[in-house]
This record gives sequence, structure tokens and C-alpha cells, in this order.
Amino acid sequence: MNINQKQKNPFHSILLGTGAIATTLIFQTKPVTAQAAYGSYVGVGPTFGVTRNVAGDGQQVGGVIAVRYKFLEAPFSFRTQALIGQGTAVVPTFSYDFPLSWQTELYVGAGASFASQGPSPVGDQTAFALQPGIDYMVPNSNLALFGNAVVAFDAYRDGGGTAFSLQTGLGLRF
Repeated sequence: MNINQKQKNPFHSILLGTGAIATTLIFQTKPVTAQAAYGSYVGVGPTFGVTRNVAGDGQQVGGVIAVRYKFLEAPFSFRTQALIGQGTAVVPTFSYDFPLSWQTELYVGAGASFASQGPSPVGDQTAFALQPGIDYMVPNSNLALFGNAVVAFDAYRDGGGTAFSLQTGLGLRF
């Protein structure tokens, strides 16, 4: 070997290549913004009417069909629930979503409860409703777990009063 020729070390090439890739990634990546509980879903589960009117109607166990439409890149969702018991109520709400993690968020919604003549889990007349709740998106699946309460103000024809129900269930994301 000639003194003027230097032997090339293959590790130098690997280090230079790795350094170039790392530098490119550092300077070309954009910060990641979290979109917690990302996705809309349709779900089913039980509902529990907790309160009663003056006639003793309203406290019952039934079923819920829940739909959530998540507005992309905004902390808002449109939610509708059909509460089915001795009577039926449809509760559409518009919610503000508070992300806790990539899979979980708390929310509070406002809307109305449209109840049938018979006692539903949230009363027997149309009323203003609040809906606090939580959503959990099961990792590596299309499943969503949800739980919420519906508080309907002046929800009973006889005697007025506030109706309160609890819902939980399992949803399929779309």
C-alpha cells in the first residue's frame, strides 16, 4: 500500500449516513398535535332513568342507541342518543370535547330532550338538556367505550322537575 493512499473505514460511511438521515428528520419534521378520541361512532348499551315524576314514573332501565359525529381538527362533536324504556326520548346535543390522552376525552354537551308521551328515562316532555360524559377509543381496534349522563330540566308534565339518566355502552367507530 502506498503511503499516500489511506484505507477507507466502512464505519465512517455508516456514521456519516446515519448523521445525515437524523439531521434531515430533525429539521424536516413538524410537531405532532394530539387529536384525542379521534373518530365518530355508533353504539348501543343500557340506560338508567334515575329520577321520578310526582306520579312515580320515570325511574327505569332501558336501552340506548348512541351516535357521535366528530368534527375533524376541532374540539366539537354532534351527538344524538335514543333512550328507549317505558317511553322513548331522542337527545341531540352539540358538545365541546376536552382531550385527556390520545384515546380518552371528557365532553360536555348542550341540546334538547324530545320525549314521548309515556315516561322515558329523561322525562315525558321536551326539555333543555345537558350531557357530560367520557369517550375512550380502544387502541388497535375500531371500538369506542362511552359513558354519559343526561340532565333534562323541567322534563316532567306533572310537577315539572329535572330528569336524570345514566348511559354507557360500546360503539363501532367509522
